[in-house]
Amino acid sequence: MTDGSTAGSRPFQPYAGFGGQVRTTMAESEPWWPPAPAQAPAGSPNVVVILADDLGFSDIGCFGSEIATPHLDATADAGLQYTNFRVTPLCSPTRAALMTGLNAHAAGIGFPTHIDPGFPGYHSELPLSQPTMPEVFRSNGYATLMVGKWHLCKEDDFHEAGHRHNWPLQRGFDQYYGFLEALTDFHHPHRLYEGNSVVHVDEYPDDYYLTDDLTDRALRMIREVRAADRDKPFFLYFSHGAVHAPMHAKAEDIARQRGRYDEGWDVVRERRLAKQIEHGVMPPDAELPPRNQEDGHEVGAWSELNPTEQRVHARHMEVYAAMVDAIDRSVGRVRALLAEMGELENTVILFCSDNGAARLTDQPRPRPSWASSNDTGTATYFGYMQTPGVVPQVDEQLPERLDALGGPTTWPHYPRGWAMACNTPFRLYKFSALRGGQQSPLIVSWPQGLERGGTSIRRQYAHVTDVLPTLVDLLGLELPAERNGMPASDLHGVSFAPTVPDPEAPSSHLEQYTECVGNRGFYRDGWEAATHRRPGVPFAADRWELFDASDVTQRRDLADEHPEKLAELQEAFDQAARANQVYPLDEGSKVKFLQHPPRRPPEPVRILAGTPTLERHQCGFLIQGLSWRVTVDWSYRPGDEGVVLAHGGQGGGYQLHVEDGALWLEQNQYGAPHRFGPVAMTEPSSALELRMEVDGGRWTATVLVDGEQRLRVPGLLRFLSYLPFEGIDVGVCRRSPVSWDIYERRRSFPFTGVLRSATYYPDPATWDQVDARLAEARAVALGMQ
Repeated sequence: MTDGSTAGSRPFQPYAGFGGQVRTTMAESEPWWPPAPAQAPAGSPNVVVILADDLGFSDIGCFGSEIATPHLDATADAGLQYTNFRVTPLCSPTRAALMTGLNAHAAGIGFPTHIDPGFPGYHSELPLSQPTMPEVFRSNGYATLMVGKWHLCKEDDFHEAGHRHNWPLQRGFDQYYGFLEALTDFHHPHRLYEGNSVVHVDEYPDDYYLTDDLTDRALRMIREVRAADRDKPFFLYFSHGAVHAPMHAKAEDIARQRGRYDEGWDVVRERRLAKQIEHGVMPPDAELPPRNQEDGHEVGAWSELNPTEQRVHARHMEVYAAMVDAIDRSVGRVRALLAEMGELENTVILFCSDNGAARLTDQPRPRPSWASSNDTGTATYFGYMQTPGVVPQVDEQLPERLDALGGPTTWPHYPRGWAMACNTPFRLYKFSALRGGQQSPLIVSWPQGLERGGTSIRRQYAHVTDVLPTLVDLLGLELPAERNGMPASDLHGVSFAPTVPDPEAPSSHLEQYTECVGNRGFYRDGWEAATHRRPGVPFAADRWELFDASDVTQRRDLADEHPEKLAELQEAFDQAARANQVYPLDEGSKVKFLQHPPRRPPEPVRILAGTPTLERHQCGFLIQGLSWRVTVDWSYRPGDEGVVLAHGGQGGGYQLHVEDGALWLEQNQYGAPHRFGPVAMTEPSSALELRMEVDGGRWTATVLVDGEQRLRVPGLLRFLSYLPFEGIDVGVCRRSPVSWDIYERRRSFPFTGVLRSATYYPDPATWDQVDARLAEARAVALGMQ
């Protein structure tokens, strides 16, 4: 050393901004800079994982569909089709298993992330000790990108002040654009996020469509990474909102499907199976099960429907097919960009669905006057789910408004007969432990890296937990042993890479439990046992069915012929359930929705004019009691106009607005507008108040201007639980409008006068009322043990 410093060290000038801990020497062995991040080996492939939502097994062309999906078919032609690939029967649990390689309950997400009843398997959060798929790729030198539906964090954390520890960026993604929860409006998404921030949108373009927007953003992310670093591989997780409700599509896409479904679901089912057998997706001896006839899931013959029903139901499926078409075009755009960059051949593309096609609730419902069957579908998803004893007005009027179906004024879901057809050739639907609930198409393509042997069809049993270990195996990735200093759990999935070159290689995944809202199942080496239960029935009354490997469509129940095998699988389910945090089972009492960590009493919330939309889950707490009110601080002058207060959108909501010197109260009753007034506003005003009181299960609304009652409206629909699905706006109605009439004429209709704030005063006894309902639910649950 020539500078007189101590041997083995060198002078070090600390940067003052490091704060507090000042060091004057640095050992020779210490790096001058932080260690470099991992770098992927040269030539590492890109990875694109595409997840569809509620897509049936037979909904794409190469798996039997009549829907044209040329881009997915081309992906399959260049790769492999797995015809015995299983997921969980629900969206969030499948996503948890995909992201972690753990069974869903073991990952804390045995149900969609809208609950936290205190049971480990239903905590609604990924384990903080478990690396996720993007974290695995990032640690191996990949850029990590995501667009679309996350649905892996608690709804209590959706808002701007919520904890972000389970948001996409905190779980390993470098970039994220999409929505955090189960569903959204495809024409007017209620709440999009970019990275860790909410995207603030007042009005969407008239031609906006969510699938296209997500695709645009995915392509932008890819271009950004490649422009910045020509060698760095990327991992893209494209998590579609389609084809989950609401079934929305662009008018031109729906028009291309016109007439395709006039022959009905029975004919579609038969044609799809014939195509599956022709292309080797199903074995030659596969037979269609009878139409679903399980209690609460019955599907009638298409020929027994009246002409109006057939016309309406055919249009429902045209909308659905248009959504599938949009997914395929999205895949085509991603593939086209990869080809343009010269990287398509060295990109792994994996495509699957998160569960089987979905049916509407199985609770008894009245039917519209035009229908002869109870299996009618709906044009108002929320209205159908929230008003069990009432036919929503929009459904009653649907035959006259059929051209609006799938557009921004409707929130549709097709009849379960179409879900049955979409799951061809399997029984039942999403939520079921039978194959219709958990069977997914799986396409795996890597033209440069997969040396497939023989046919492209793979019949080996594989599970969604296998995806992560398979990618690790195929790409030679290192799997982190810990996260945040905590040891990670061993993966429950196993690699199916040995089946890639060998169609005869045995499956490595020999057994697997399934549980969904009390439905139970267990697979072991070709044998499969499953229950189909009705909520509210003691578990001891559930019947288990048993099927062997030769019965791919689960037509023949062998439980009576092989009682010892059934008992073996029942015991195996119990052992797996205990090992994976599955218990307690959901008996149907609603306890899991009502039981929650302690909450403070609801307090008044003041929303300043100009505040971005208050998040919808937080807004729900403000209006859930038996009475609530909202006061508006304004300085109204004659001539002022615009939306004063808006809560909700076309799926349901209410608003106050002033137009042409009159104040109006409008309630959107799940797509049906109801306007009350006018209240003449010819004098200045300094205070406005809206009061709501529950009377016989309905709201009675009272409007006061400067303390004087000016309007009283009984019999309004009472919104419950997660509704309205849009949050609260003060001085404007953003995105999906409560009033379509106002939107068409005035768009978001900002208020032109002086409006300072709106203050909500919730019922302070809200949680007492919830606790009372919880006590009732617990009593019901105990009675079913």
